[in-house]
Amino acid sequence: ELISSLRSKLRTLWEERELVLSEARECVERGEELEATVRELCKPNEFERYMMFIGDLEKVVSLLLCLSSRLARVQNAMRRIDGNTDAEEKQSLNERHKLLSRQREDAKDLKENLDRRERVVSGILAKYLTDQQLQDYQRFVQLKTSLLIEQKDLEEQIKFFEEQLGSLEKSIP
Repeated sequence: ELISSLRSKLRTLWEERELVLSEARECVERGEELEATVRELCKPNEFERYMMFIGDLEKVVSLLLCLSSRLARVQNAMRRIDGNTDAEEKQSLNERHKLLSRQREDAKDLKENLDRRERVVSGILAKYLTDQQLQDYQRFVQLKTSLLIEQKDLEEQIKFFEEQLGSLEKSIP
């Protein structure tokens, strides 16, 4: 029953992932349309700023998500430490935790910088775009970010359930 339940949950997650990937493709299309509009209306250096911001948005959000995920795994491993855990493993986990915490703080600084750049880009675009186009741009940025988060979350859940299913199948003769 448990194996059947896990397989069912995995099928549901895979379907959700396909929906999110479909939404992501639509978001890319909207982004390309927006890019063409910005290229047409803005000065070349302003367009370059826009493109750098959009490119960095995905990189910084992905970096933050990745570091947060790794940090959560290390924290979970640290919670499982008991009297049988050797000192070398404890030390390794502590060092990884410190490193990942520092890296995540650095990534948060990058995100704050990115947020400032987004305000600058919004100011530039406000000079050229209609109110509706500006709202479309803002929705695009929000959607792009939320889709990245949703994709990462689904990938983590799928990985977790696949590991659970694999362990369970191995444990049954």
